[in-house]
Amino acid sequence: MKVHVRYFAVLRDASGVAGEDVEGGFSDATGLWDQLCSRHAFPLGLDSLRVSVNAKYVPTGTALHDGDEVAFIPPVSGG
Repeated sequence: MKVHVRYFAVLRDASGVAGEDVEGGFSDATGLWDQLCSRHAFPLGLDSLRVSVNAKYVPTGTALHDGDEVAFIPPVSGG
């Protein structure tokens, strides 16, 4: 399966890119996250992120399909 992953804020800083195509044997967002964590030194756990697939928020166990666009969105604070 091949998906496009978008990164924001601290995840973009850790990966060094705003997005990338990722191929692998993952079947859901949790499996994709596990693969990405082995590639990048992300400072956050999946339980602190929101997951978006094709611009819609979804649960972390949502199945992925070839060509999906996935975003892992870290918490945002403001003042």
